[in-house]
Amino acid sequence: MVDHFGGPEVLRMVEEEDPRPGPGEVRVKVLAAGVSFTDSQLRAGTYIPGGPKPPFTPGYELVGVVEEVGPGCSRLRRGDRIGALTVWGADADRVCVPEAGAVEVPGDLDPAEVLSLVFTYMTAYQVLHRIAMARRGERVLVHGAAGRVGTAALELGAVAGLRIFGTAAARDGAAVERLGAVAIDYQNEDFLARVRDLTGGEGVDVVVDSLGGPLSLRSFRALRPGGRLVVFGRYNTLTDGHKNWPAVIEWYAAIAALWVWAKLSPRRSAMPYSIQKFREAAENRPGAVGGVPRYPEWFREDFGVLIELLRRGEIHPVVAERLPLSEARHAHELLESAATKGKLVLQPDAIEDAG
Repeated sequence: MVDHFGGPEVLRMVEEEDPRPGPGEVRVKVLAAGVSFTDSQLRAGTYIPGGPKPPFTPGYELVGVVEEVGPGCSRLRRGDRIGALTVWGADADRVCVPEAGAVEVPGDLDPAEVLSLVFTYMTAYQVLHRIAMARRGERVLVHGAAGRVGTAALELGAVAGLRIFGTAAARDGAAVERLGAVAIDYQNEDFLARVRDLTGGEGVDVVVDSLGGPLSLRSFRALRPGGRLVVFGRYNTLTDGHKNWPAVIEWYAAIAALWVWAKLSPRRSAMPYSIQKFREAAENRPGAVGGVPRYPEWFREDFGVLIELLRRGEIHPVVAERLPLSEARHAHELLESAATKGKLVLQPDAIEDAG
């Protein structure tokens, strides 16, 4: 639990009674919960407006087994294995989640591997295909290409037939190129000049920007006519796990300037993405029927695509480390060093499959 914003030190274990599902909810016994950079933003208080206020339990996503079904549920049954995007609350033994947002998970797959599909690969997939609408053969620049979402974007881009350029530290360049991308050493190269050189001066069709801030302004310049920049992160707003106020202010100032620039630029576009906000805004998008959000439908559809890609061995979620739930604080301490190694996964100290 987080009872005040701060670094990993604010996390503490608490014991509470098992929750009971309300109308439209199911109670889930957690098999695997993820620890991501977004969790550190929630913990530090730098998450987008709409994040929780202390006290709250972190945990953005989970895979678990349905233990109890609340009133009004018709799709799920006790014993079903599901994945859910909780945004917060997943780092617990048992959690109640809305049935509408849960996706069925095949029981023969590793819960820790599937966990990466719920948030990390879903983010990359929706940025590429729901927001940027990337088409086969297009050129895509991925920032933070050696990170978790970056790696997912490289794999999914290769499956989709995209031509990928990825920024990464020199030490990670070989890993980026093994995934079929052209690595750009952001520490020793000007990525904008390098992109222009690689594309014969034309620029790229899409930029996948998980960092944001001043970098986004330069990324917008990397777009060719008709290009799309998708911004969905604010990496530099934390320093040693704590809120960096100067960086937060710089980030928002740069993003505000970007939106103005994009509105004045008829031939290029800049678009935000938040998997949480995407869900909330979906009911207002064309195609919503009778006020029913299409987000759960999209989420299930996209999750099904990712499951098939996993089964065919076309994507390879990597679990960096599996830790017991009691070591949640240590998992948050490992976040920065594990960024290029894969997913950090919390699992209850004693897992008993409720199915």
